[in-house]
Amino acid sequence: MLKTTVYDMTGASVGEVELSEALFGVEPNVAAMHEAVKNHLANCRQGTQSALTRAEVSGGGKKPWRQKGTGRARQGSTRAVQWTHGGIAFAPKPRTYRYTINKKLKRLALVSALSAKFADNGIVVIDEIKVEAPSTKTFAGFLKAVNAEKKPLVLTASADRNAALSARNIPGAKTAMASLINTYDVLNCDKLVLDKASLNILGEVFA
Repeated sequence: MLKTTVYDMTGASVGEVELSEALFGVEPNVAAMHEAVKNHLANCRQGTQSALTRAEVSGGGKKPWRQKGTGRARQGSTRAVQWTHGGIAFAPKPRTYRYTINKKLKRLALVSALSAKFADNGIVVIDEIKVEAPSTKTFAGFLKAVNAEKKPLVLTASADRNAALSARNIPGAKTAMASLINTYDVLNCDKLVLDKASLNILGEVFA
């Protein structure tokens, strides 16, 4: 049975909570996590790169010099690929890098990431994350109190505007809804901070 200490927002211990073996106690599958991270990063790519081919650059209609007798290599246009201001050979064009992976593989990767994070003592459970008003100073104090100052991922049970506004000016800090987390964010953070409500949602959605 997996257990971990529960803290309040001041960093004081207020008890213990049981963690799901199905979420935090599996053997991490490195291959699944790698595939999920690769998929996430590919889907984040904009794919807006673009350059002009020889057919698209302007100019170059006139042959720069006669075909023979000059001693120079024959040229038909000043917009060929070897010329400055010429077109680009195999020019990149806008494209999508998006692809999908199997849902079971995606879930396995997330569970593996959560289990690996728990094994590395990278999970901090809070009794209740409650932010009354946006305040970077207050939120930074909370993260320091629970020893999660460096690159934390704070999970909330529902969309919490005050928490998001409080965390956005803290370097490396990120907030997210528990039902929308992904493998990349879990692996990319140093500490995963969540409250009991978020823990229940993780169990309902992913266990």
